[in-house]
Amino acid sequence: MKASSANLLSVIKGPKQFVIPIYQRTYSWHQAQCEQLFKDIIRISQSDNIHGHFVGSVVYFQQSIHTLADVPRLLVIDGQQRLTTVTLLIAALAEFVKDNDCNIETNATKLQNYYLFNAEEDGELHFKLLLTRSDKQTLIDLLKGINPIEPKSLRVYENYQFFKQRITADNVVDVYNGLMRLFIVDVALEKDIDNPQLIFESLNSTGLDLSQADLIRNYVLMGQEVTLQTELYEKYWFPMEQNFGNEYAVWFNSFMRDYLSVKTGAIPRIDQVYDAFKHFVQSKNAPGTIKEVVADIHRYAQFYVNMVMHKEPRDVLQQAFKRISRLKVDVSYPFLLAVYNDYDLKVLPETDFYQILCLVENYVFRRAICGIPTNSMNKTFANLYKSVRKVNYLESVQAAFLLMDSYKRFPVDAEFQKEITIKDVYNFRNRNYMLDRLENHKRKEHVAIDEYTIEHILPQNKDVSNEWKAMLGEEWQTIQNEYLHTLGNLTLTGYNSELSDRSFSQKKTIEGGFNHSPIRLNDFLRTTDIWNVEQIKTRAEQLAQKANEIWFAPNITDEQLEQFRPKENAASQYSLDQYEYLTGDMLALYEALKIRIMNIDSSVTEEFKKLYIAYKSETNFVDIVPQKSKLRLSLNMEFPEVIDPKGLCKDVSGLGRWGNGDVEVGLSKLHELDDVIELIQQAFDKQVEMI
Repeated sequence: MKASSANLLSVIKGPKQFVIPIYQRTYSWHQAQCEQLFKDIIRISQSDNIHGHFVGSVVYFQQSIHTLADVPRLLVIDGQQRLTTVTLLIAALAEFVKDNDCNIETNATKLQNYYLFNAEEDGELHFKLLLTRSDKQTLIDLLKGINPIEPKSLRVYENYQFFKQRITADNVVDVYNGLMRLFIVDVALEKDIDNPQLIFESLNSTGLDLSQADLIRNYVLMGQEVTLQTELYEKYWFPMEQNFGNEYAVWFNSFMRDYLSVKTGAIPRIDQVYDAFKHFVQSKNAPGTIKEVVADIHRYAQFYVNMVMHKEPRDVLQQAFKRISRLKVDVSYPFLLAVYNDYDLKVLPETDFYQILCLVENYVFRRAICGIPTNSMNKTFANLYKSVRKVNYLESVQAAFLLMDSYKRFPVDAEFQKEITIKDVYNFRNRNYMLDRLENHKRKEHVAIDEYTIEHILPQNKDVSNEWKAMLGEEWQTIQNEYLHTLGNLTLTGYNSELSDRSFSQKKTIEGGFNHSPIRLNDFLRTTDIWNVEQIKTRAEQLAQKANEIWFAPNITDEQLEQFRPKENAASQYSLDQYEYLTGDMLALYEALKIRIMNIDSSVTEEFKKLYIAYKSETNFVDIVPQKSKLRLSLNMEFPEVIDPKGLCKDVSGLGRWGNGDVEVGLSKLHELDDVIELIQQAFDKQVEMI
């Protein structure tokens, strides 16, 4: 590597061509940045105290700094935005000088031949700066004096026009003199000696300049030969970018996190996707050659776009993907990517793939209705594919859902049906999705429920009419408070303002009322002339039965389920009798502690180890080491995470101890049990958050 401080125009001057590699992002400077550069140029020209202005670095890659060529072609790794902007400014300056009588120490021809053209060369080599993609032709047209009617690169064209407007007879000398005083760090990298990727990373170490997507693309393409670069970019990467559309960087980052979750089994943080990708490519789990890696990414990206951006060509699958997106179940995408891959490979028929999509949707919705926390679902879905048996694909997924318990459970029909009838669904985040599914299930003529409003059959008004009070009875206030926002009392209407707080009979019979409504959710209302708590409950139960049909649970026989149930581990060779100090009062203390720990959650199990007793859900969250005068507990969490207002815990990170975790607490007396259980609960909760 050869690096030095240099005058920017001196670096550009002379026979050479700066080439923007095909994988680099397009020119992206906005007018505000051009304005700032222009002001800086004027300022340094007019100040006797400023001898130069540093505008950053220009890093480029050449075949060899020892190789001579008539016109060296330099691949720009960093600095293309500065080079392009200065080129546009010089082009605008040259045109102004050509058309106006200026008292300036140069002329238009010199400006062009020194800084814009390789005067003795033809074709593309004639131009000192060769951009990429749509930017390329727009810049060439402008340098040739052609004013494109529909420029392919608006940013290049608009910034050129901006500089043309800013240069005047009053400031043209300052513009030229200021340009002459711009300085850069000139960094020339040599093939087979310098690692351009490492240097590129150091230049973008803050992550502010480039997105994770840009960093990954450059990592994949930068070190390849030009021919392979072009093939990889044009065959795989550019079509993938186009498929993701205008929000490519945002979508790609999320996709790559999910892709890496599929490939590695670990979920990287969204801001560390680039680092995780490098580790993956360098690992034995990667597909093979860089071409195979890129082809694999391209393939999975198509699956992702079909699912998340709703470009799936098969309508039945697309509708399922849309419903999953509406529920915002992003955490399911790693699992669904893996399943989509099997579907694409013909391992899984379309009907079974659709059933699996429905199970994912139903699992998430049932849990939401039943109020089960969602913080465990990312790991649940990340690990779900491990349960797939490709010989009995659908059955294995159904069994995996049924075998989940505790906070990961798939709510059974009875639990789901009970909760959906009593839940406040009016203030439920997925209310409209729920009503849409209830209304349009098995309906060929789809009703766009967003065009309707939610109607409370029993009105929300706390001061309801005497007719309502008479119909509801003496407990009308209690009924209103308890059932107002529940499923049985909600429907859809296009006549919300007309129905308002009217009596039930009026809501049925007025124009646009329930008796004349085409909405299926109003069918029950046409069959009754009264509306009280019994009717609300009856309608809720009917809708709940329909909900069980729509958001169905896995349905396999007990015999089928047993085929997938994990085999019990062989009995531990250890038992309670082996622990020397578990006798008398210490045994009684342990038994009391055990009962409290096992009551934390139904998923908790106990396992006897040689020197300690482990309590685990997915993995150990507390371990007990019996000692002569106390039970020494290890909590499996980091010490800064524990909330310990009484100062009972000890930081044992880095110390060799039996048990898992960095937090130690002792239990010697029964009266300490409540405080210790609160600490153990934190360790359990922390594990659930990470699952």
